[in-house]
Amino acid sequence: MTVLASPEGGRYPCGNSLLVSGSEATVLVDPSLEVSRRGRATGAVDLVAVSHGHEDHVSGLHVFPEVPALVHPADAPAVRDPEVLLSGFGMAGPEAAEFRATLRDTFSLVGHADVRPVADGEVIDLGGRSLTVVHLPGHTAGHCGFLVEPDGFLFTGDIDLTSFGPYYGDVGSDLDAFEASLARLRDVEARWYGTAHQRGVVEGRTEFLARLDEFAAVIGRRDEALLAMLAEPLTVADVVARRLVYRPHVQLPFVAAVERRTAELHLERLRRAGRVREDDGVFRAV
Repeated sequence: MTVLASPEGGRYPCGNSLLVSGSEATVLVDPSLEVSRRGRATGAVDLVAVSHGHEDHVSGLHVFPEVPALVHPADAPAVRDPEVLLSGFGMAGPEAAEFRATLRDTFSLVGHADVRPVADGEVIDLGGRSLTVVHLPGHTAGHCGFLVEPDGFLFTGDIDLTSFGPYYGDVGSDLDAFEASLARLRDVEARWYGTAHQRGVVEGRTEFLARLDEFAAVIGRRDEALLAMLAEPLTVADVVARRLVYRPHVQLPFVAAVERRTAELHLERLRRAGRVREDDGVFRAV
């Protein structure tokens, strides 16, 4: 089992991939930009397992056009077709056109013909070593982790334990599902935990749970930041302009769409809790 890290330390647009070999087959998990750079030097690959349908997790898929890609059914269309992946961000107009070019030129996305669905709990037998699919939705509807046995290595995908915190800014993202996935991870026994970005490998359950707590706490901080904003009446557009997720200097084509979806999810959750009131599209803290 080998972690394929990048010189950028796994920071977006790069990521960490995983190469897992048994006596009968080898699977490549989340072929990243680093895999795209290495090409076939990555080694022989019989299967590709994709944690979810985002560009930084399938960038190297074009290196293995003949290899089956295993992905949860909810994210399979995005792996098959870059246009479906693009639509998941909810962008329109110039921003969508700019990111479409990025998907082509930076990430080399061309789609993948042989995409095969895998379900929660499904075991991929490699011969003396296996991957078990662990469905962890919220980031995307089909986001999954993979538990490698007998090694006890859990690849957590974009539950990546970074200080940026949880991302749930897609059209199909779900904040409640994300929190349920974080809770589920607490019950998955492992010796090592691998993330798709930055952190890389965390050793030991105690260390992992501490970092998971820090990661999850960002959600609560966003709630409190939003409530502070809503001391005065604001529309969703006002909240987007003030930003809950990205720092003001970050200029990427998907920022506005992500900020909007994130704001909508938090506003709905706070409204259900009775902490926010809405009047004709204007929100205010109660």
